[in-house]
Amino acid sequence: MRILIVDEMHPSIVEMPKALGLDVDYFPNIAFEEVLERVGDYDGLIIRSKFSINSEFLSYASKLKFIGRAGAGLDLIDLHACKKAGVTVFGANEANKVAVAEHLIGMLLSLLHKINTGSREVKKGQWNREANRGEELFGKTVGIIGYGNNGQATAERLAAFGCKILANDRYKYGFGTHIIKECELSEIYEKADIVSLHIPLTKETDKWVNADFFDKFQKPIIFCNIARGEIVELKDLVTAMKSGKVKGACLDVLENEKLKTLSEEQKASFDYLASQNNAILTPHVAGWSTESYVKINEVLRDKIKRLLEK
Repeated sequence: MRILIVDEMHPSIVEMPKALGLDVDYFPNIAFEEVLERVGDYDGLIIRSKFSINSEFLSYASKLKFIGRAGAGLDLIDLHACKKAGVTVFGANEANKVAVAEHLIGMLLSLLHKINTGSREVKKGQWNREANRGEELFGKTVGIIGYGNNGQATAERLAAFGCKILANDRYKYGFGTHIIKECELSEIYEKADIVSLHIPLTKETDKWVNADFFDKFQKPIIFCNIARGEIVELKDLVTAMKSGKVKGACLDVLENEKLKTLSEEQKASFDYLASQNNAILTPHVAGWSTESYVKINEVLRDKIKRLLEK
C-alpha cells in the first residue's frame, strides 16, 4: 500500500506509516497539478489544508482507499463524494484537544486580567495599576457549544477553574456529569457569561453566529471562537461589541485569514478588533502546539492501522 503526503508535517509522519509496512512518499511542497498527476498511483492520501477535495479530484484517484486529515475538521473534504467513491475519511481531532483547551484558557485569562494591556503598557514605561485591575474567571458560567474532543477538554479544564459549565451539542445526548450540565441553547442564552464555540464548519453552521445569535443573550458575554472563522459574521460581532452585548472577544480564527485579501467590509471589522483592548486575536494556532504536532501523526498512524486490520 502506498501513501502520498502533500502537506508539511512533523517528520515522524514518514516513519510511523513505514512501521506499518507501508510505502510513503512525502512531498510537502508539491503543486496541486502534480498531485493530480500522481494521486492515481496511491492507496492513501494525507493532507492538512493545502487544497479542497471534491468529486473532480477523486476522479484522478481511482485506487484511493482513504484520506487522512492532519488536523481537526473535515470542511475541506466533500464527504458525500468520498463516500460515493468508497473512500474512507478520517481526521486527527483527538490530537490537539489539550492544546486548544489550554490556548483558550490562556486567552481568557489574558483578557479578564488585562495581561495583554498591562504587559504592553509596562514595556512602554507606563505603570497603571488601577486601569489594569482584573476580573476573575472563577465562578463564571461558561456556555460550551459543541461537545466533541475540543469542547469536552475545554469544559473539563474550565470546570477546574471553578467555572459553571453549560454544554450543548446538537448531535450528542447523555454526556452530562456532576460538573458539566448538558442543556439546550436557550439556557446558554439566558445564563452564560462566556460562550465558546467548538463546532465544525458545515452548511448549517456557516455564518450561524450573526446579529440574531448575539441578540438572544440575556447579559453581556465574552465571546470565544477557536473553531472556524466562517461560522461568525465578523461585522455582527463588531456591532455587538460596540453595543455592549459582547464585552470581550477571544478569536483564534477569522472569516478571512488571508489578511492581505480582506474586502472593504472585512478590513473595517478587522481594524476595529485590532484596535480594541478587549479583543484577543491569535493566528489560528490554538491547536498548534509542539506536542500536538507529533500527536497528530500518532493519531493518523493508529487510524490507518485500524483501517488495515478490518
